[in-house]
Amino acid sequence: QVLLLEAGGGLVQAGGSLRLSCAASGRTFSSYAMGWFRQAPGKEREFVATISRNGAVAYYDDSVKGRFTISRDNAKNTVYLQMNSLKPEDTAVYYCAATSRITRVVVREGYDYWGQGTQVTVSS
Repeated sequence: QVLLLEAGGGLVQAGGSLRLSCAASGRTFSSYAMGWFRQAPGKEREFVATISRNGAVAYYDDSVKGRFTISRDNAKNTVYLQMNSLKPEDTAVYYCAATSRITRVVVREGYDYWGQGTQVTVSS
């Protein structure tokens, strides 16, 4: 069982930055690849980014590539999402998730554990 708790959301103007964090419980954090997803009102939850167990490999959706950076600190059981050059269309609830699968997972069905989400609102 892994419990995930996101933090760092808020209201920011377009062009601004936010850093989300996701703290995980348990002593097996490094056994899981981690991902970030987001869900805007009336839309499906969509993939944002994922990072491998050791943090060496990251993968991004094209919509955030070059603006967002996913990272992790296994000593702190925490994964981060640095979001720069934010746009109004980035407004959503952001969720972190953990998967025990080895291959890169970009669909929500591939993740085993989810946080409760944190709201990010980007004003124009």
